[in-house]
Amino acid sequence: MSNPSPRCGLAFVALFAILAAFAGNSAGGQMLPAERPLGRPQVVARFYGPMPTGVTVSQTGRIFVNFPRWGDKVDFTVAELKNGRAVPFPNAALNRRRGDRPDASLISVQSVVVDPLDRLWILDTGSVKFGPTTPGGPKLFGVDLKTNRVIKKIFFPRDVALPTSYLNDVRFDLRRDREGTAFITDSSGTGPNAIIVVDLASGRARRRLNDHPSTKAEPRFVPLVEGRPMYNRPTVGPATNVKIGADGIAISADGERLFYTPLASRRLYSVLLDALADERIQEDALAQTVTDHGDKGGGSDGLESDRQGRIYLTSYEHNAVLRRRVDGIYETLVHDPRILWPDTLSVANNGYLYFTANQLHRQPNFNRGADLRRKPYVLYRVRINGGPVLLRR
Repeated sequence: MSNPSPRCGLAFVALFAILAAFAGNSAGGQMLPAERPLGRPQVVARFYGPMPTGVTVSQTGRIFVNFPRWGDKVDFTVAELKNGRAVPFPNAALNRRRGDRPDASLISVQSVVVDPLDRLWILDTGSVKFGPTTPGGPKLFGVDLKTNRVIKKIFFPRDVALPTSYLNDVRFDLRRDREGTAFITDSSGTGPNAIIVVDLASGRARRRLNDHPSTKAEPRFVPLVEGRPMYNRPTVGPATNVKIGADGIAISADGERLFYTPLASRRLYSVLLDALADERIQEDALAQTVTDHGDKGGGSDGLESDRQGRIYLTSYEHNAVLRRRVDGIYETLVHDPRILWPDTLSVANNGYLYFTANQLHRQPNFNRGADLRRKPYVLYRVRINGGPVLLRR
């Protein structure tokens, strides 16, 4: 019998490899058990440019997103989705970064949130690539969605938005003060964390729970994302723990408590809203109203609430979105391997929860300079049969 040709030999090797792979993933001809997805996430939009973080939906169904300047090429940092396409909002000029006038343009927006009066609020970190803030950079702009014009500009002084600050997310209670109150998380990974309380009428702001343990990253916290320990991994130098503090934020349906969580933590906290908003209450007394709600099963980025009294949490360690029921029990709304780093949540009037998935953990700064992200980034939604919390007079 003649010897087989080299080509036949290679074909045999390839066939053997295929059979071996099949055998390794099956048992008796059956596929081996695997992790089960849960829920039915619907794709709303795909993004092939810079990565998005925030999303919000107006009471009339308009969808807004934002793109922080973390290193991607960002032509506009705030956009409205029109027919699935991101269009600069409120206009291209305001989105054109001006280094000489940080107060006259949007620098790097981390969150966009629609308030109970259906106005859009734009939270500008004033920080590019997580660098130090500059005067006039950290700010909160309010936009009238009937006219698409900026109607309110609030700039934060240096003793409120520190050079190390990273303004992350914002919620509104319009029953308070003359025009309402905003609550903002400072999630800084290099300086003190806090919740910033803002009087929308006067623009006056103050830091509360500043450097309180509940607003800070857990010491030596190591999240597991896609089954891999996540650290800050620079191109040169040792790996270090992620130390991002107070991030997600949500107001309870009854307006009694503000829920929040550090990003580098698996714990959920809340504070009495009356105490947080009352500047006459000293920090020690305010801290007495903080409740530790315990371990929530994983790290979270965004939080949200609905008028049925439930709290929603992204679970970036598990490619999931969770819901905390009124009785404190957690349930999984959606779990899918494609939901790579669920970031921000928004409850809409149409009974859906919208959320972004942006592969944050695959950025170069966590991977020795290698960009492991694969486009597109995605905006999803999942039905919840709930509506947004509307705290207004």
